[in-house]
Amino acid sequence: MRILVAEDEPETAQFVANGLREHGHNVLLAGTGLDALHFGLTEDVSLMILDRMLPELDGLSVLLRLRAAGITAPAIMLTALGRIEDRIEGLDAGADDYLVKPFAFGELFARVNALNRRAAPQEAVTRLVAGPIDMDLLRREVRREGVPILLQPREFRVLEELMRHPGEFVTRTMLLERVWDFHFDPQTKIVETHMSRLRSKLNEGGLPDVIETVRGVGYRIRTS
Repeated sequence: MRILVAEDEPETAQFVANGLREHGHNVLLAGTGLDALHFGLTEDVSLMILDRMLPELDGLSVLLRLRAAGITAPAIMLTALGRIEDRIEGLDAGADDYLVKPFAFGELFARVNALNRRAAPQEAVTRLVAGPIDMDLLRREVRREGVPILLQPREFRVLEELMRHPGEFVTRTMLLERVWDFHFDPQTKIVETHMSRLRSKLNEGGLPDVIETVRGVGYRIRTS
């Protein structure tokens, strides 16, 4: 996938670009808003990562001009501005996601993958399978190696998010947004509490843990 990264801080730009290239992506780097606009208009890019505070032309204006020109590639806005109003403004301008600095590359990459999947045409999914876990989305049933597991609605949604990203890390922020519709950190242990309960039910009887946790990165369902 060809990704445009517009970031005027050299260290951040290289950090993001190197990480994306290590995962096999082709990266176009732009250090100013005008360069980003030029690349967006003239190059065939699959996704854009735009810093909001760019020199010459800010990221918000770049995105507005690209959308006005008919460029529909998904866009992630990077910013040091964490106010809800700033995020709403970016989303209204045509951003598909918003990530506040500082951020972990693991979270950025997870969001890149999520947008890439969203852009691709998909058939309706009614069943998810990862490792020993089988989830029926229509019946709202979960089984581990054929044994039914009774989950509360939020626990089911948490597991569903992990099952929809097999082998990939799902961050705490992503779970807050997708399961609880929180677009801010409530400064509670709500994710950790539900994850603990979910683990207890999935691993009842001393079975091997099917959820992997990496501090500072997130959670993922084990597929083997």
